[in-house]
Amino acid sequence: MQTHADVPPRDSAYPVATSPGGTSAALTLAALGVVYGDIGTSPLYALKESFNPAHGVVLNTPSVLGILSLIVWTLTLVVTLKYIVLVLRAEYAGEGGILALQALARRALANDKKSPVQRGLLGGVMLVGLLGATMFYGDAFITPAISVLSAIEGIEVVTPAFKPYVVPITLAIIVALFSVQRFGTAKVGRLFGPVMIVWFSVLGLLGVVHISAQPQVLQALNPLWAARYVLQNPGISFAVLGSVFLAVTGAEALYADMGHFGVKAVRRAWLFFAMPGLILNYFGQGALLLADPTALENPLYRMVPAWAVIPMVILAAMATVIASQATISGAYSMTVQAISLGYLPRMKTVQTSSDARGQVYMPGINWAMLVGVLLLVAGFGSSSNLSAAYGIAISVTMLCTTLLITVVALRLWHWPAWLVVPVTALMLVIDGVFVLSNAAKIFQGGWLSISIALVLMIIMGTWARAVRMRERSLVQAGLTLQEFVPSLLANAPHRVQGTAVFLTSSPDLVPHALLHNLKHNQVLHQRVIVLHMVASDQPRVAPAQRLQVTSLAPNFWVVSARSGFMEHASVHDVIKLFGYQHGVDVTDMNTTYFLSRSSAPKRGLQGFWPGQRALFTLMQRNANRAADFYQLPDNRTVEFGRTLGG
Repeated sequence: MQTHADVPPRDSAYPVATSPGGTSAALTLAALGVVYGDIGTSPLYALKESFNPAHGVVLNTPSVLGILSLIVWTLTLVVTLKYIVLVLRAEYAGEGGILALQALARRALANDKKSPVQRGLLGGVMLVGLLGATMFYGDAFITPAISVLSAIEGIEVVTPAFKPYVVPITLAIIVALFSVQRFGTAKVGRLFGPVMIVWFSVLGLLGVVHISAQPQVLQALNPLWAARYVLQNPGISFAVLGSVFLAVTGAEALYADMGHFGVKAVRRAWLFFAMPGLILNYFGQGALLLADPTALENPLYRMVPAWAVIPMVILAAMATVIASQATISGAYSMTVQAISLGYLPRMKTVQTSSDARGQVYMPGINWAMLVGVLLLVAGFGSSSNLSAAYGIAISVTMLCTTLLITVVALRLWHWPAWLVVPVTALMLVIDGVFVLSNAAKIFQGGWLSISIALVLMIIMGTWARAVRMRERSLVQAGLTLQEFVPSLLANAPHRVQGTAVFLTSSPDLVPHALLHNLKHNQVLHQRVIVLHMVASDQPRVAPAQRLQVTSLAPNFWVVSARSGFMEHASVHDVIKLFGYQHGVDVTDMNTTYFLSRSSAPKRGLQGFWPGQRALFTLMQRNANRAADFYQLPDNRTVEFGRTLGG
């Protein structure tokens, strides 16, 4: 997202979705490589954890068929019905994710009368979206740790002597993964796509082999087995469901990563590759447990012959690296949206694709995640220890998604209530059960996800509140250019040679930098340009379509400049183009750039507690400067400060 000294609006109030470029097959392959890595590696641990002896599960035929039925119908209802069929419809300018969904829900309520109930509903939508986003970040930290650990733990099947090497190997793989992120999602996806085709094919093939030996396992396709198991084992089932939920972790990532590849590619990859491979493998693992209960130690690796264990570990390690990619890419997308919506300060964002606006790389987020993931691996040491922390984060995010999609379906899409209410009520029941079952594991590790979410809630809430204060201050102090310019020129201050360019977030209001320059320097340049940079959804904008120029007076212009998301937002280039088209002298030595930068008041922000003031000051100090973002020359840039709320 491009931002100004303040945040500029997009080209239109209702952004138009843009489709990622590339052939259908190439996009589907890339989507399979990036989007489905997380959920695709769940067979490494989901069924094993569901039969964890700590739950009190008795490994017999009814329990195998019951738990298998729970897994397959959870995949069907949560992933296929909820996300693939319904949630992926909720795209915002081609983007997905909980914050994009929150923006749609807010838009759905925007035209309602602002009654106390309405304001409360809007506030609730914002809170739900923020909670879901922060919980998603918790998942993004835990997924690389648990996925890679679970794969490398397979070498213990060969010999327990390898156990001391599991954590060091995992750490090395994770460092390598985060180091290649700068090359971009599309390139990483093209590399990972073929690997995931092999992975899902192997999962399916292993499943078919073991199902053919124990075909009675297919009885679990009947949902009555799931219902019967829950009714006959209510206490045990509550604990088991927390582990069954591990089979669908990654579903939220496919929505967050939607903008990277488009809806059609994400759907095709699930229906034709990921879902068949997963279901066949889960049934194969169940068939193996029916034949050999001792295989519970590590059912996926026990499915393969002894000679193939090491190759399977290598393939699984590659697949779990890809699983990590899904949440890393989702974290980038989520952060871009958070910046655009005013929840986070401006950060360095590198566009990595000329076709898809959603494909970005964020160095700050990348290295922060690397440090966090390394600490998790070193601190927890095994996938079983991390599994308790895993489910709570994503189950809460899924619950938030259901609440928001209900608002969007009823108020924005205007779907009939008789259709929306039963479907979303079913989803809310499922999500609620999973949240409660995972909440029981808070003291076993679930506290980690909650702690991450709480810290991020404080960070985002603090920044968002400060941004609202800034916006109110700007509006209250704002003067319209149409009224200001005639009065200024009627009583013009001393005029000096050259051209002054004042950056602004609104083409209708007087830039604060212009007011500060008049107040402190008491001069006005011969030529004045008020420049408004507008971010476009197009990758590139033709020079003929780049500028919209309004002359308010002789030698006084308002220029709105559009730039594509693949182009560097260079103010210098924009001004050169303006000078060429309009015959204005904007030579380098004759042109000075002015902008304003808001800062927190020295005595603190009204209503902020000391910790928030310190936090906001830290974020503000480390936010990416507008002058750097727009590539302004340091020796010809003047930046005025102003006090937030002052």
